[in-house]
Amino acid sequence: MAKEIGGYLKLQVKGGAANPSPPIGPALGSKGLNIMEFCKQFNARTQDKPGVLLPVLITMYKDKSFDFVIKTPPAPILLMEAAKAKKGSAEPNRNKVGSVTWDQVKTIAETKLPDLNCSKIDSAMKMIAGTARSLGITITGKAPWES
Repeated sequence: MAKEIGGYLKLQVKGGAANPSPPIGPALGSKGLNIMEFCKQFNARTQDKPGVLLPVLITMYKDKSFDFVIKTPPAPILLMEAAKAKKGSAEPNRNKVGSVTWDQVKTIAETKLPDLNCSKIDSAMKMIAGTARSLGITITGKAPWES
């Protein structure tokens, strides 16, 4: 028989750097989950991505056990890394903080495709382009679907 789900918990943790201090410890401890067990499993699964911010969806069961799914890094972080920008623009319509090429957008879209709610790479590229626009990052070149 399947375990009965008690709830879900979303966290953003740097790869290979999970430890029982805040925010992880209090979030898991308040739900009665084994904090050290989560930290060990998470660090083992993310040792190849040190320092990368990763969203985690934790499924908590009624018997205090858990499963978790590690998602791909957030699109704004990938875009700012590609544009070599420290943070997004406060006024993205006026002040630009960097630029990326359509090839970089395609690479980011291919990385994010499993977590996006689309199935075509062109749709994913348009979503990433929208995120770039809202961060104040310009995209150089001509879009592949315009040629």
